[in-house]
Amino acid sequence: MIQIRKGSVAVIFVSRRTDLDPVGYAEAAAEMEQEVALAPGYLGHDSLSSADGGGITISYWQDHASAAAWRDHARHGEVRAAGRKHWYHWYRLVVADVARAYDWQK
Repeated sequence: MIQIRKGSVAVIFVSRRTDLDPVGYAEAAAEMEQEVALAPGYLGHDSLSSADGGGITISYWQDHASAAAWRDHARHGEVRAAGRKHWYHWYRLVVADVARAYDWQK
């Protein structure tokens, strides 16, 4: 389970993908998943996608500085530029402070 606490930061990424270069997208996504796991302050993420290219990923961070450091990560910037050029029709990014978080599991 991801340890999200009051004061954590949620970065919400909502997008609509193109159908261009699915192999390149999958490779870049796998690379970024490995890289972000090593980022200081990264707590984890939740992600969902639909068959029509819609998706939402919420990454959780210890604080704003950690989230900003990932935003400024050089390779992440290169992949983000490729996403704008090839893989996304559009995306929206929202950064939010976590006021409360809890889990339930069956």
